[in-house]
Amino acid sequence: MNVTSKATIGLDHWGDILCLVLYFALTMGAGILAMCKPSVKDGIKGFFLAGGTASWWQVGLSLFASNVSSEHFIGFAGAGAASGIAIIIAEWNAIFLILLLAWAFLPVYMFSGVYTLPEYLMRRFGGQRLRYMISVMFILSTILAPADLYSGGIFIQQALGWNMYAGVFGIVLLAGLYSLFGGLLAVIYTDTIQVFIMLAGSLVLSIMAFIKVGGYSGLREKYMDAVASSPASYNDTNMYTNFTDNMTSKCGMPREDAWHIFRHPTRADYPSVAILLRMSIGGVFYWCANQTIVQRTLAAKNISHAKGAAVLAGFLKLTPMFLMIMPGMISRVLYPNEVACSDPATCLAVCGSTAGCSNIAYPRLVLGVLPIGMRGLMVAVMLSAAVSTLTSIYNSIATVVALDLWTKVRPVASDRELVFIGRVAVLIVIATSVAWIPVMQNADGGQMIRYITAVIGYLGAPLSSTFLVAMFWKRCTEKGAFWGFVVAAVCGIIRFVLDIINKRPACGEEDTRPLVVSMVHPYYFNAIQIFLGLIVSVIVSLFTKPRTNEQVNQPE
Repeated sequence: MNVTSKATIGLDHWGDILCLVLYFALTMGAGILAMCKPSVKDGIKGFFLAGGTASWWQVGLSLFASNVSSEHFIGFAGAGAASGIAIIIAEWNAIFLILLLAWAFLPVYMFSGVYTLPEYLMRRFGGQRLRYMISVMFILSTILAPADLYSGGIFIQQALGWNMYAGVFGIVLLAGLYSLFGGLLAVIYTDTIQVFIMLAGSLVLSIMAFIKVGGYSGLREKYMDAVASSPASYNDTNMYTNFTDNMTSKCGMPREDAWHIFRHPTRADYPSVAILLRMSIGGVFYWCANQTIVQRTLAAKNISHAKGAAVLAGFLKLTPMFLMIMPGMISRVLYPNEVACSDPATCLAVCGSTAGCSNIAYPRLVLGVLPIGMRGLMVAVMLSAAVSTLTSIYNSIATVVALDLWTKVRPVASDRELVFIGRVAVLIVIATSVAWIPVMQNADGGQMIRYITAVIGYLGAPLSSTFLVAMFWKRCTEKGAFWGFVVAAVCGIIRFVLDIINKRPACGEEDTRPLVVSMVHPYYFNAIQIFLGLIVSVIVSLFTKPRTNEQVNQPE
């Protein structure tokens, strides 16, 4: 197979550097402009909800940018390189959840007049304990899944030759400045610019990559032969034969079902039934009960603008197949020795991880396919994606800590004090997230997107069950929702700890992990968590006194 063996590493041409400088100047200018807006200075609503002044197209682009970040470009391209196209189900399924947010959940949030989702649960059920537990769970999920820091660091490492942690520091500095001083309006302003850059740059790269590989037919033909020149040896008879037999391609070989979206329900790395269960039910947390996402829609001028934003964001979710997943597959075809490496020593030399190097698929493609100048633009695209999502997350962290936790410690805290406490919380979360990166880097066979979706599922499933009963069953009581949340959360935390201490076996090694880890796919486990939470909530609620319709603060 005639492929290029190695991509060009580093940006050393003035044209590439100029693109980076212009990008940072443009986004910095947008952030400064937002900081000067009166709404940013109007207390907590101005800082945390942009004063409710954002238009539908701004909110829609911000929703998309907050979700589709460098994590997606790195993770989905890596999943495409290692596994094929099945992961796209998760993206397309999200379209229906975005619409569910705008038409079912958001009217309730706006009617309740809340700033945060834990605050909504407090008003819905009465009492404070659910509010505090969910606030802590949201912060914990941010710390344990620092995907945007890691993916942004990878891109800077590959493009500029810096140490990955130096790149992480640079991204943290830029994102922190926006979220600490500009508030949500600065985030939305920069998101708007970044989405245009991100979509335009990735579209150009995708077109050029398809031309280089010979179009779609060329990719179909060449992908199945894209194997590293020195793949690790293996013996089929020694391969672990339980549920995880097909979780990864055998010793660097492409999967036989790489071009199948719907895969076997038990023997696939992305079983379609599990994905649909996880993303349809468990995805309620991410899209309908996630402070980072919902906070953008609460910043809209009114409900009509929020619904228009949801439609725009849903339309944009159709693009990852062609802008991320297939380019990752093309990268494997063009650079198999790096992207498809399976020997731990080789992978360590290529990307610094013994678990595999599929995560560098997108950076390799950028640096190997694009001409001078365009490479700098695409590095700017990745940095913009990382900064965009991080600013959204950090602003949401500040909101939750200040309004849901600190107000319990200091009920009489002033607006100035709450904004200050939110900023301090962001600094603490940043430090702990960076410290967790080495753990994530080598987890779950080196595929970042698999680790991220698993962790978010374990921690998000309890929230999904809680918000489902809160929204759609008025008979649910505070005790029912609380104990349903606790049961689902304890199950998820136990499974997460077992995943961390029992690493996925390397190619050819026997799988000695506990059966609950090796035999139960994380997505199925997420569904089990949610159903357990719902069952416990129903049983406990039926034996406890419900609140009256007047006490339940939501529309009929």
